[in-house]
Amino acid sequence: MHTVLVIDDESGIRSAVKDILEDERYKAVTAEDGPTGLELMRKDKPDLVILDIWLPRMGGMDVLKEIKQTWPEVEVIIISGHANIDMAVQAVKLGAFDFIEKPLSIDRILTATRNALAIGKLREENRKLKRVSHPQPTMIAGSPVMAPILTMIEQSAASDARVLITGENGTGKELVAQEIHRRSVRRDAPFVEVNCAAIPDTLIESELFGHEKGSFTDAVARRKGKFEQANGGTLFLDEIADMSLSAQAKVLRAIQELKFERVGSEESIDVDLRIIAATNKDLQAEIKAGRFREDLFFRLAVIPIHLPPLRERPEDIAALSVFFLDQSAAANRAETKCFTPEALKILAAHPWPGNIRELKNVVERVCVMCDEELISEETVLHFVTRRPPTETSQILIPAGHEVYAGMKLGEAKDLFEKTFIEHKLKENGYNISRAAECLGVYPSNLHAKLKKYGIQTGYK
Repeated sequence: MHTVLVIDDESGIRSAVKDILEDERYKAVTAEDGPTGLELMRKDKPDLVILDIWLPRMGGMDVLKEIKQTWPEVEVIIISGHANIDMAVQAVKLGAFDFIEKPLSIDRILTATRNALAIGKLREENRKLKRVSHPQPTMIAGSPVMAPILTMIEQSAASDARVLITGENGTGKELVAQEIHRRSVRRDAPFVEVNCAAIPDTLIESELFGHEKGSFTDAVARRKGKFEQANGGTLFLDEIADMSLSAQAKVLRAIQELKFERVGSEESIDVDLRIIAATNKDLQAEIKAGRFREDLFFRLAVIPIHLPPLRERPEDIAALSVFFLDQSAAANRAETKCFTPEALKILAAHPWPGNIRELKNVVERVCVMCDEELISEETVLHFVTRRPPTETSQILIPAGHEVYAGMKLGEAKDLFEKTFIEHKLKENGYNISRAAECLGVYPSNLHAKLKKYGIQTGYK
């Protein structure tokens, strides 16, 4: 059911338009002035707004500007009893879908409503297709701590200098490597990634340099290695510190000479590529402990880039959350959703030990599991908060089974459910999100139960 917001200072107009819309199975809400209408927009964004030009407290044109700036995807139909051509042209320039003169025609209102909603649906589908076909840039970095890093990416991209990216797991080291490649002259050549931690030491040489047929038991055909596959482009050595010392020695030689031999061959192969490496470990400590070659470190760290954890760049969390939410909705063919400002504050305040990767996973989980179009603070808390398990205290239920005497099964279940919810609310200090987590339900579902049973939350 589509929701239409009617903003008009005349109660008769509001009532008449509301009745017309509801007869056509639309949900209609009304407001008597601009500020009230904008507040309703923030609480529950409608699909369409029918807006009068002459309003108290805030003029209709100003309300139209605010709507199109904050919710550009929402169509607006202007109505006025004092219309003129200049006013209509100005409204359309500001983004109005249509301009209807009073006294209002039922047919005109319904036709404009149907057309506006149809256009809105087509535009939303077009936005979804664009998100899938042309993904947004992956580097979202507006916080001050990221400014010097963006400068280093821009300055280093044009060269072939080797780059060493360090930082905790999930901070976006691969994205930085991809961004450097994307901005370089090698952008149209391959970007080849090697996860050094995922390759057994016995296979690392074959994986990197390739092998000839018959060079070992499972070598049934000649195979190109990652160095050869990346020829002309960029080779990204992820988790470089997880290589064994023997593998490090072979990689050092290949990097120095840009020349190597396949396993089982004596023929040297020359390559032209750029090396970018990354690790989540402290390489100085690894060198001191004898687990990483110092000469390899100096070869790789021509341009060192250290990525801060997400907790040190909270200014980026809201933008990342919105980006991941849109991305998840497009990938899962779900309806477009958005976070309330309060929900974004909760996300920004979380420490995110798993960094961007953890944030992305949580946002995708919210997108898939939550049925709210406007994602609330309590819903975000439900998915973000992880409380340690506590011993289950004794449930307060009415003494004796006689209380259920003469009840139908449904009545008995309702009584038990009401008592159980009341106890959990009290146990959790009447915090809705924590109580919902203990009960294993979403906060929105718990709110529905509270309303159903008339349960008070403990606050006046």
